[in-house]
Amino acid sequence: MVQKITVIDEAYATLWYYPEYKIVHHVYHKFIHGQPFRDVLETGLRLFEQNGGGKWLSDDRKNSALPTEDLVWSTQEWSPRCLAAGWKAWALIMPDKVAGQLNMNRILKQYIDAGFQVRVFDDVDEALEWLKSV
Repeated sequence: MVQKITVIDEAYATLWYYPEYKIVHHVYHKFIHGQPFRDVLETGLRLFEQNGGGKWLSDDRKNSALPTEDLVWSTQEWSPRCLAAGWKAWALIMPDKVAGQLNMNRILKQYIDAGFQVRVFDDVDEALEWLKSV
């Protein structure tokens, strides 16, 4: 049985950490933006910094397109700090909404173009298995 630690469990999101595999895993329960969105990402970053992490599973099915200020913050401020903390692999479950998918496709392209390990999944268990293997 894989150990899974619940770090955030709120109405807007849940975030777990799998210490054996150094995987951060979030699931958004509804559209999230602003400070709650940033809190989830910052908490995952702290887990990487404290534990030498490197793998992230994003279950974004219930999310949509991010407001511009959150998009800029996540790609220009948060992402470089996360990469510096050892982030190396990202498994993503895409948003259900087309607007969210378009938003995520632009973000994914930046990571793929930079040579980052990223894969899109429909199934959380498959995404976790891939992250365990990389």
